Amino acid sequence: MRFNRRQFLLRTTAGAACAAGSANPLLADRKRSANEKSPAELFTPEVRAAVERGLAYLARKQITNGANRGAFGNSSYAAGVAVCGLGGLAFMCGGHAPSEGLYGQHVERCIEFVLRNTRDTGYITRGDNTVHENMYGHGFAMLFLAQAYGMTMKAEIEEKLRRAVALTCKSQNGIGGWRYQPSSSDADLSITVCQIMALRAAHDAGITVSDTVRSKCIDYVKKSQNLQDGSFRYTINGHSTTAMTAAGVTSLYSAGIYEGEQVEKALKYLSARKPPSGSSDHYYFYTQYYAVQAMWHAGGEYWNEWYPAIRMELLQKQSADGSWSIGVGGPELGTAMASIILQMPLNFLPVFSP
Repeated sequence: MRFNRRQFLLRTTAGAACAAGSANPLLADRKRSANEKSPAELFTPEVRAAVERGLAYLARKQITNGANRGAFGNSSYAAGVAVCGLGGLAFMCGGHAPSEGLYGQHVERCIEFVLRNTRDTGYITRGDNTVHENMYGHGFAMLFLAQAYGMTMKAEIEEKLRRAVALTCKSQNGIGGWRYQPSSSDADLSITVCQIMALRAAHDAGITVSDTVRSKCIDYVKKSQNLQDGSFRYTINGHSTTAMTAAGVTSLYSAGIYEGEQVEKALKYLSARKPPSGSSDHYYFYTQYYAVQAMWHAGGEYWNEWYPAIRMELLQKQSADGSWSIGVGGPELGTAMASIILQMPLNFLPVFSP
């Protein structure tokens, strides 16, 4: 579904009102199949309380002054643009817009941090030895900037976002994908999904992305699928995983491919691997972040079965301090992704909306 600018602003404004205590008039705007559970049924008081603890944890971890203002820590993943972008998205998923809602100032600090770390080339990265930075971080941060720009229409965000989009388009390789560094030498699906989601978000916010980039990406993603069982591979000739299958479906949805045999086969493959047996702990949140999007887009029984399963698992795995820490990335990354996953039924952010 493609949002125009007015719809974008209406959605996020309603989110901010809900975060401030008002009812959300957009909870029911998503078209659902007749048997699909409503957001009110899925986003229970227990889930809301867990999310509130998670967002409060992120707020406590965010640095409020100095050179790293806006980041969620001083080293490793927490200090990078990826976690900052995902943390900002986690707040936004609860209706906290820039300068609006309980965590509006936290979102503003995320924006400031990402803008400060956007190079003249458009590459979004801390670029030092204290963090794990690559095109993952660029993609997550660009996705966040696109949503922030759609809410604010600020010129300073637009300028940096346009540079980031141009960098991504320029670094797409000959077969349509992206790799760890901003060059066109290689590609894998794991990096590609980050770029295509961010490009879709930027395009919806008014930053034009060429049809050529989109077409090449679709071709690459489709060639990454194992047509026998519907799974997706890390590289075209690589190995299939649950994480990559979730990423593959989400890539197609982000590129505007919502139906077809390839989508249906992948959804069936994922459905057979829903929590608690869906993925290894090592890449747990990466898998579940894309899987919940795939099932949210699919709707119907796919969504009816998937969300309660991941909801139950995340409620069980939350730590006493409100954080989640499973696999790589640390608690800041895990908490941001878990909060996004649990808030999916609220349907506040256009980029996550079917």
